[in-house]
Amino acid sequence: MPDYIPTNAASSGVKLDKKTLKSIAARSDRPGLIYIAQWVAYLAATGALVWATLGTLWVWPAMLLHGIFLTVPAYSFSHETAHGTAFRSRWLNEAVLWVTSLLYMEEPLHRRYTHTNHHTHTWWVGKDSQMPFDTPMGFGGWLAEITGFALLRFHMQVFVHLAAGRYTDTMKMVTPEGEFARMTRNARIMLMIYALIAAAPFFGIWWVVWFLVIPRILGAPVMLLFTLIQHVELQENSPSILESTRSFRSNWLAEFLYMKMNNHVEHHLYPQVPFHALPKLAEAVQDQLPEPDPGFCKTNIEVLSVVLRRSLGRPTKAASIRQAPHMITGGGPVERVAQRTM
Repeated sequence: MPDYIPTNAASSGVKLDKKTLKSIAARSDRPGLIYIAQWVAYLAATGALVWATLGTLWVWPAMLLHGIFLTVPAYSFSHETAHGTAFRSRWLNEAVLWVTSLLYMEEPLHRRYTHTNHHTHTWWVGKDSQMPFDTPMGFGGWLAEITGFALLRFHMQVFVHLAAGRYTDTMKMVTPEGEFARMTRNARIMLMIYALIAAAPFFGIWWVVWFLVIPRILGAPVMLLFTLIQHVELQENSPSILESTRSFRSNWLAEFLYMKMNNHVEHHLYPQVPFHALPKLAEAVQDQLPEPDPGFCKTNIEVLSVVLRRSLGRPTKAASIRQAPHMITGGGPVERVAQRTM
């Protein structure tokens, strides 16, 4: 028997009858295929804007828009396929996991197994291998996260370790032994692809810069603002998802980009539920959950306000978002206690 309690619905005191859960968690290829078709259509439209504005200053907002539609769904889809729930067909899950992880820039099996660990030990310091930033967070940590610098540095370190076959203790802790050869092969192939992309302009191939590289850089902060508010300012080392995880209200566009993962508490309670069924799950358990936070923009503005005040040694009580009690101070420095691990 394990010497820990996995963080999920049972550890959080949330209950849903098995028949209802089975119905909600039913998998299908159709919603995922529809999502791919919509995503490709959006990318074609935003890519056309980039093409139409090349050579003008308007190309920068066009690349930003294209980058948002490239980067946020790449993260969301790689997350969903890491769970194996985006499609009923396993081969579809694995193919989309590989491609979207290439765009997200993380080896797909490392993504899967560290994310499994994240669900098992959600927001536990020293156990959650996807606990990404110092907490409580100051402005320096916030800036490193949302610019993508911290994540890129971490992912490149992972790629180098995997490609060289030098597996870290965290990798060994979360990964089945038989998967390391595949992870090393994936890492080497992906690094080769990235090297070819970097070399493309030297051979006169500039479309990868305008349609992929710069949009990927510009879109990353929006992607990371979505991920930041999943757990920031909430309770570490708690068995209850209700204390460690945040859902937030959303509009149709954010729900599309994020694959309805704004229902993040619900996702952590029942990670076997596919993305398209999360609103139905939220409705089924809503009387057992805290109210969602205000929304993507309002929640991120509130988080930024809190981290700025913390960095300045001022009181950190948030006006509208949920916080863990120890995150609320009357002023002065707060000790940082966690950092990203490989």
